[in-house]
Amino acid sequence: MNIEVRLFASFRDGRWKKKILSLEEGSSIIDVLHVLNINEKEIGIVMVNGSYKKSDTILNEDDILSIFPPVAGG
Repeated sequence: MNIEVRLFASFRDGRWKKKILSLEEGSSIIDVLHVLNINEKEIGIVMVNGSYKKSDTILNEDDILSIFPPVAGG
């Protein structure tokens, strides 16, 4: 299956802004994080098709996965 992955802020460093990834059916957000070499503890927010999701969410064909690092500021 193909999904679109969008990376934000520091996750773009040395990577890309968005990309189509081919994954096995039944893959989860955690599987994508492993492919991208991103530790789950580094994640602030993950969204699938614009809705907040947990990292164990199973992905479907043509989903759009957005990955954000924690937001800091003040």
